[in-house]
Amino acid sequence: MAKTGFISILFDLHNNGTDVKTEVLAGVTSFAATMYIILVNPSILKSAGMPYNAVLTASVLISAFTSILMGLYSKNPIVVAPGMSINHLMAYTIVKTQGVPWETALGCVFWSGVIYFIMILFDRKKQLISGVPRVLRFGLAGGIGLFIALIGFEYAGFIKTSEAGVMSIGEMNFTTITFLIGFIITAVLMVKKVSGSFILGIIITTILAWPIGRFWGDATSLIETPTLVNWTGWFAMPDFSLILQLDIIGSLKLSMWPITFVFLFTLLFDSLATIVGVCEAGNMLDEKGDPRNVRKSMKINGLGIAVSALLGTSPATSYIESSTGIKEGGRTGLTAVVAGLLFLPFLFLSPLLTLVPKLAIAPVLVLAGVFMLKPLIYVRWERFEEVIPFFMAMFIMPFSYSITQGIIWGCLSWTVLKAALGKWHQIPIIMWIMDILALIFLMNVVPFAH
Repeated sequence: MAKTGFISILFDLHNNGTDVKTEVLAGVTSFAATMYIILVNPSILKSAGMPYNAVLTASVLISAFTSILMGLYSKNPIVVAPGMSINHLMAYTIVKTQGVPWETALGCVFWSGVIYFIMILFDRKKQLISGVPRVLRFGLAGGIGLFIALIGFEYAGFIKTSEAGVMSIGEMNFTTITFLIGFIITAVLMVKKVSGSFILGIIITTILAWPIGRFWGDATSLIETPTLVNWTGWFAMPDFSLILQLDIIGSLKLSMWPITFVFLFTLLFDSLATIVGVCEAGNMLDEKGDPRNVRKSMKINGLGIAVSALLGTSPATSYIESSTGIKEGGRTGLTAVVAGLLFLPFLFLSPLLTLVPKLAIAPVLVLAGVFMLKPLIYVRWERFEEVIPFFMAMFIMPFSYSITQGIIWGCLSWTVLKAALGKWHQIPIIMWIMDILALIFLMNVVPFAH
């Protein structure tokens, strides 16, 4: 009882309208939605010549460290783990295409984290956050909602993208039918406000997916094996060989600065949009209407980026999948702490993760996307000079498959329209700075585009 009382006081559960049980369930939900990164991240970085088992160990360590620290310091229910788009950028574009050694690329990640942390540390007046217009924040929340729903549909094969980039409905087969059944069951549980509805949905969909490739259907369109639910063992020893293998000195060469810059502003825009978006959707705002403790959250992000390089993996960032835990009722840092602690056993138990396929996560991601669209009710649709930037931020994000592009074009269009109308006083100084950085980013990112 005393322990529960201490936790309640530490995370201010009462004033946040939550309790330990709700926060724990939310933490488990957020972990379940993000745990795929433990296996996926090393699979991607392996193509850059990095050892699979060592990257897996580093991924677990950084996810646990930053998520726990996020919960304890910022008190926000946001999970932090190696980012999916940024690991592709590092492995396929910077290392394989540009020929940069992975050790040097890790050094660039380290310096981008250091610069990120310093930038946020000196932004004591929160100009970077408060300077983003409220309607743009709604656009970021909506864009993340559409983005995460799109990811869920793609996990299930319900929506497919051709090599030409054309999206279409996937064929109706046992996999997509299983997704639809899991989606309906999870949605009903959520609408009826059943405690732990997302976790129950994941478990039920996993059970429904087990016969695929065994008794009916085939999963090779989604993964390399005909079966979705696979047993590959339960125990594997951690590999710490990548710790401190980065090339800090080599990454300081002038030729490496553009790479560091691309890392820095991709991560800055991604984390800002994610933190702002999930806080707006979860109504986790301070007395000024700004996202709660966002500066603290971004400091943890900056620290996590630098530590990621030290441990030997691509940079960690705030996860949009955190919205699943927030929808489950998570309102405090206890959610992030629980999720972070759940990563640690998989230093040894990573093979068990193959039992939960992405298909089982898909219904939860789609429903979390619905939840993220909540702030749209506050948009003043008659104000076109604000609605157009809102629209740009919201729709470019999922269509470009990039949170960064969403925030860049939302900010640029806001400034152009306000300036064209002569409303210069409505453009905060930080927006001008972000616009300049966005333009520099766009010019520098072209050689690394993929």
